[in-house]
Amino acid sequence: MEVEQAIGQVTPNRRGGGRIGRKALRSTPMASFPTLVRKIPVYQMVPDEAVELIHQESLGILEEVGCEFRDDEAIEIWKAAGADVSGTRVLIDRNLLMELVSKVPSEFTLFARNPERTVRVGGANSVFVPMYGAPYVRDLDNNRRYGTLADLHNFHKLAYMAPALHSSSSIICEPMDIPVPKRHLHIIHSALKHSDKPFMGIVTSSDRAEDTMEMAGIVFGRDFVRDNPVLVSITNCNSPLVWDATMLDAMKVYARNNQPLILAPFALCGASTSASAVGAVAQVNAEALAGVAFTQLVRPGSPQIYGQFMVTVDMKTGAPMGGTPEAAQMMYVMGALARKYRLPWRTSGFHVGSKLNDAQAGYEANMLMHAAILSGANYIWHVAGWLEAGLTCGYSKFVTDCEQLVGWYKYAGGLSFDDFKDAMAAIREVGPAGHFLGTQHTLEHFESAFFMPSLMDFNSFEQWSADGAKDHDTRGREKARAMLLDYEEPKLDEGIADGLQDFIARREEQLPNSIT
Repeated sequence: MEVEQAIGQVTPNRRGGGRIGRKALRSTPMASFPTLVRKIPVYQMVPDEAVELIHQESLGILEEVGCEFRDDEAIEIWKAAGADVSGTRVLIDRNLLMELVSKVPSEFTLFARNPERTVRVGGANSVFVPMYGAPYVRDLDNNRRYGTLADLHNFHKLAYMAPALHSSSSIICEPMDIPVPKRHLHIIHSALKHSDKPFMGIVTSSDRAEDTMEMAGIVFGRDFVRDNPVLVSITNCNSPLVWDATMLDAMKVYARNNQPLILAPFALCGASTSASAVGAVAQVNAEALAGVAFTQLVRPGSPQIYGQFMVTVDMKTGAPMGGTPEAAQMMYVMGALARKYRLPWRTSGFHVGSKLNDAQAGYEANMLMHAAILSGANYIWHVAGWLEAGLTCGYSKFVTDCEQLVGWYKYAGGLSFDDFKDAMAAIREVGPAGHFLGTQHTLEHFESAFFMPSLMDFNSFEQWSADGAKDHDTRGREKARAMLLDYEEPKLDEGIADGLQDFIARREEQLPNSIT
């Protein structure tokens, strides 16, 4: 029924979206790609001296200006560590700061309920994670509307089926039909039920974070999740220089349970930072390091992810912009700082301002993903579905992004010389004026030699017209529809499934239906 509600009835004599739909079904493996191990060099946009300058200025910000931690327990923790505290303002000595930051592991394993989906974060490893937090969806009829629980289920299914996605995220879209106090239970349940990949936690209160850990414990075992990362959660510093109580409450829950957090300032550059790319980086770096350091006061050695979300503001309207050159440039510098600190780090790949899955969306996404890959990011978030500065998740955008991720995965994996000798032998076999279509080398490699997307159209104009003259967005919606019809649930153990349902039912009885 959920699929019917979200994607409409399928005409009985129509075969799941026509030629494109049938092709999509054939090319949608249930297996996931392993962790992407980048085999291409990182690109450092500025020299080491510039990285060091920004580093020193960030330390000066925390020593001289400080950062607010608006939580009584957090303030007491900083006092016990020897920081200079006045009210909620914490001035952090650079030696204390860097001692704490150095405790974070440079790599960690993120476990999935299916061991084949377990991934590695940090070092030369990268993982792709779909978007998070959209109140709206652009549905399979191309309408923009509020998201529902049925939509969230569908996006988790699509994330499970997309081979190049390494995680199912959690709040891909907000299920607006579920009361806010109970919403987190259904979000986490959907991520655990409809996919067996790693997922993300809830950070809007300590109670909701505790509920997330309880549900993870039911699935993985409570003893296991006390020490082993099974989820990643996002905490945002309120730029400029404020870590608020809500984020700190969640941070304490997850860090104490050894679960990695993304410590990521949410910076609208030019509004919540100075109108300077390098100035913004210095501030955001200070904010992120302060958050990273605090987690090590909560639990030394806990795995964490240095993060940033930096978009520029349109100085004419105040609107946030996505795939701008400055956003890419700042990403490169943040990557260089992350390598200096030996920290796993997060950035975003396909976060665009476009309202539709159109040419602008493609231009913006390409600008940012090039920077994400070449700057060596480890946790590349918002890579599927993102539209309208994150307000909307699009079905078509989701699956077209996922297809592009296959190409980026291959790009970052580098060139292979494994078959070079055989390729040279094929040249000698064919000689001048021949063709290679029938050679043994071609027969052995034609399926894997080149990226072969199913959604991008390379046919002649006549063939494209005969197939319905469909644009990229239409083909994406058809593929999403076909994938959902082909979905098969990765079943939980019956006892675990019952345990989750019992926990949700018990907590729903305890929680109100509205926030007062």
